Order: sequence, then structure tokens, then C-alpha cells
Amino acid sequence: MAEYLRSDEILACVHRVALSRGAPFDFVAPPVTPEMDRRRRSARDHRHATLELLRQLHPEASTPSSQDETTELLLAGCDLILVPRLARDDDGRRSASVHALVRVGRVDERFTYAPLLIKNHEVVEVASTRRTLEGTLEHLRPSEAEFHDGVGTRAALPMTRSGLSLAQATRVLAALGHADPNARAGVVDRQRRLWWFELTGTNYPRFNLSTYDRLYDERLNVLLAHDEWARSKGPFPTAPYWHRDCPECPYAERCEDQLEARDDVSLVRFTSFDQQLLLREQGVDTRALLARLSPDLARRTRNKVINPLEPHATEELLGRAIDKLDDLIYRARAHERGTSLRVVDVDRVGCVTADVEVDVDMESYEDATYLWGAHVTLNQPTSGVTSGYRAFVEWGPLTHESEAANFRDFWTWLEGVRNECREQGRTFAAYCFWAQAEDGAMNRAVTPPLEGGPTSEDLATFRRSDPAQWIDLHEVAKRQIQTEGPLGLKLLAVAAGFAWRDPNPSGEASIHWYEEATRPQSPDALAFRTRILEYNEDDCRATKALRDWLNGPARALAHRDDPL
Repeated sequence: MAEYLRSDEILACVHRVALSRGAPFDFVAPPVTPEMDRRRRSARDHRHATLELLRQLHPEASTPSSQDETTELLLAGCDLILVPRLARDDDGRRSASVHALVRVGRVDERFTYAPLLIKNHEVVEVASTRRTLEGTLEHLRPSEAEFHDGVGTRAALPMTRSGLSLAQATRVLAALGHADPNARAGVVDRQRRLWWFELTGTNYPRFNLSTYDRLYDERLNVLLAHDEWARSKGPFPTAPYWHRDCPECPYAERCEDQLEARDDVSLVRFTSFDQQLLLREQGVDTRALLARLSPDLARRTRNKVINPLEPHATEELLGRAIDKLDDLIYRARAHERGTSLRVVDVDRVGCVTADVEVDVDMESYEDATYLWGAHVTLNQPTSGVTSGYRAFVEWGPLTHESEAANFRDFWTWLEGVRNECREQGRTFAAYCFWAQAEDGAMNRAVTPPLEGGPTSEDLATFRRSDPAQWIDLHEVAKRQIQTEGPLGLKLLAVAAGFAWRDPNPSGEASIHWYEEATRPQSPDALAFRTRILEYNEDDCRATKALRDWLNGPARALAHRDDPL
């Protein structure tokens, strides 16, 4: 019999699920990248520290050393079981791993439990019309929790994965006779706030039990098909397709070669498996075929009533089933042309310029910003303002005070540049890419306000400037440029002809560099600090390159509605 289905496989690529149980080719897993290793260490450290806190808060809690001991604790009705070793669901061929079990009730002679996960990610986000049940680590039972108004569950992938893992744990507990009838389950987030969910019903469509059961059935069938393949050595039961986990999948390189060789339609970002099936059913199995469909007809078909007895175009049949089919067509067209495309007319492509331009980028570690970088371009000579890169950095302990003080220094300098422009009649503009990140860091630095620093109203005034002085290049590019997938700075700036000095430029990589740059007595600390500063400077210069591209070469791009 093949391995049991793990909780972390419920949302995984079905081809990966099959390959991990035995592939029809020899395979050596690639080494773990420093970024992946750092992510795992960070999650492990957060989990261990939280478990230790729970042990301190609940000295009566038990930590079993085996499945048998866990079973005994469940039968005895232990209030809190930390790091349980749950028996497997043999009939369902699934296992579950959770970080705690909280006793929530009793059904007949059996005590019932709610599973708990400790995760190093956010769970909720601001949502004015929603509310989420919040407990505390001191009072763990969901019956002791209270609703927190104005927040809702995040739709981000990490939370969906966590929710599905909890659903699998709930099903395993049911098989063992200890499931909570209300299917309550909890997640402790990266701030150690506890959030509770009821997995019955439709409140959490991405990870409720109904959604889980459908995904589980698909993957159980993969296991069964793989069993048959292992016996008969006939055709392998699954085939490659693009999945959002591809960038970190050990089989990705081999799969990608096969997909590229046949121009597979799944390579169009960001299609779901169900959408890929629908496209194939209509004979659209390559990017080239998808690119030749009419996006206009796809748009007009969304809410159109069609006669099932009449023949219909492929766009009409697909447009009713695939939301935003036109977006997929445009991404396929960008790939076919081998370049980005215009979304707007030529005269609307471009970005606001100024006599003095400041490109801004910040670097953060966990929830604190330690570096504000700025690159100044002087299109008109301005007394008191120097062109080039300037960094405001804090290499010491990251506290709210040190973060705020560093931002105050950056803001004081930025205000000085603005004042010089105002006094000399020069126009001024500051640019960033993805203002949500910079705005969040600014807001955090001024709450509560630091003596001598800017206030929230100062920031609001700056952001409301007319003409605009704080410009988000991501928003500008999103309105004007169509790519074949992501719309990130790295992709767009490279298209604009810019090159980073670092061979591995990424925000996640810079987190690893920061850890090395601030590690006590590290012989390479200075080298990593230099690497961070050069990377930040290049990010600032990249936004400048993107603006120059939008104001020139990008106007020569084909429009996305131009026929191929």
C-alpha cells in the first residue's frame, strides 16, 4: 500500500503527489535554497517558542511521546495535549499533524477535541463587514473566545493551506472517535493571536469541510491510481501541469521542460487546474491557441444568455465557465509576442516626471523596517540637493523606537529636499513600487509618534499632494502594461533594460542577508551589509529605469487587443 495522504498535500499538485510516491524516472532532489531554509527555521523557532509559552501558561498540559500515549490521553479527556501524535485514519489513508488538541466537549463516552496549529503567517485582515472569533493563549477553549469585529480571514495561500490541514485533522479525529461535532479548529498566528473557525457550513469556502472533502477525494484517487501503476508499470497516472507551487517544487525543472516543449496551456499564469481542464475540453491545449481567441467576445459572453441548441464560438462556451477568460487570453498573447503589451493607447503610456525625482525603496525584517533608501535624479539643477543614492539604515536592535528614529531621519531629509524644491520653484515627485508596503512601514513608524518626528497628518498631507508627489509605479504599470504573468518590479525593470548587480536579487533573499549582516561576531557582516545597500540602491534605480521606459520605449509596444 502507498503512503498515507499528508495534510500538506491536500492543496498540492496531484502530479507531485504521485511522483513523491515513486516516479517513472531517476530523481535527485535539488538542494534547499537559503531562502527556503530561513523560512523553515523561522517557522520552527516561532512554533517552539509558542509551545513553550503554552507549557508555561498550562502546566497541566501533556506532551505525549507516541501514538499510543496520545490515544490514552484522548480517552482520559486531557484538557490540553501539546504536539500530539495522532493515530492514522487507516480507512481514509490519511494522517494528520497538529501542534495541539484542545478538549471542547464530550459525546457519549468520548471526549471531543479541536485541533490547533501554530503558524508564522497572518490569519486575518481588515474587513469592515466581517468578524472572526478570537481566543487567547491563556483561555484556549473556543467557548471562551469572543468575536473580533472588523476583521476577516485572509484569502492568502498560507491561510488556505492551514485551514485545509485543520480540516484533515478534523476528519482524522472523526475516524478516531474524538472529533468536535461543530468542527471547530484554531490557528495561532505570527503575533500569537488565536483565531477560531467552524469548518462546517459555508463560512470559510476556501477550507471548510466540503471544500476539503472534494480536494481529498481527488488526491485519494491519485494514491489508488499510483498503487495500480506500481503493480502494473503501465502509463503513469498523472501528467505535468503548471501549479502555483511550481517555483518551489523539486520536480519543477523536469516538468517545465515537458510543458514548454508542447506549449502547454497551463503555463498561462495564473490558471487553476479546473480552468485548465475546461480549456482542454474545448481543444484549447496550447498558449498559441488561447492567444488567438477573442478577448472581447469572452468579455461579452460572461452574463449572456445563450441558446444551447445553436452552435457557439469557443469563447462563448468558455467565457461563461471561466471568470476573466479575457485576462488569460491577454497573458497568452504577451507570451506569443515575447514581450509585454500596451493596455492603453500610446498617448496614455507614461509616468509623471518632475524637476527633482526621488525613487524610494525600503527593506524590512519581520515586522520592522531597518533601511530607507532613496535615489535622487536632478532634471533641473537645484541648490542644496545632491543627485545619487542615500541610505538611512539601522543595524542595531530593531525596536519601535529605533525603527521610528531611523524613519524620522529619512523623513527629515526628504522634507528638506521638498522644501528646497518649493523655495526654488522646482517640481518634486517621489516614487515607489507597491506603495502599500512603504505606506504601511511609514504608518507603523509614526504610531505612536516619536518626538521630533512626522505625524500621521504629515504623511496624509504628503500623500494627498496635488499635483501628486507620492507615486506608486506598480499602479501606474498595472493600468498601462500587460505581461504574461506577474507584474513585479524585477520583471518590468528587466524588460526596461535594467540589471541588478546581485545574482540573486529578491526581497526574501535580503532577509537572509540581513540575518548574516547583524549576526554577532560574524566575519562576513560587512560584506552582507554592503550587499544589502547595493541591492536597495539597485531597487531604487530600477524604478527610475521603469519610469524612463514607460516614458519612451514602452510606447512602441503592441496593444494587447491587436490581432496576432
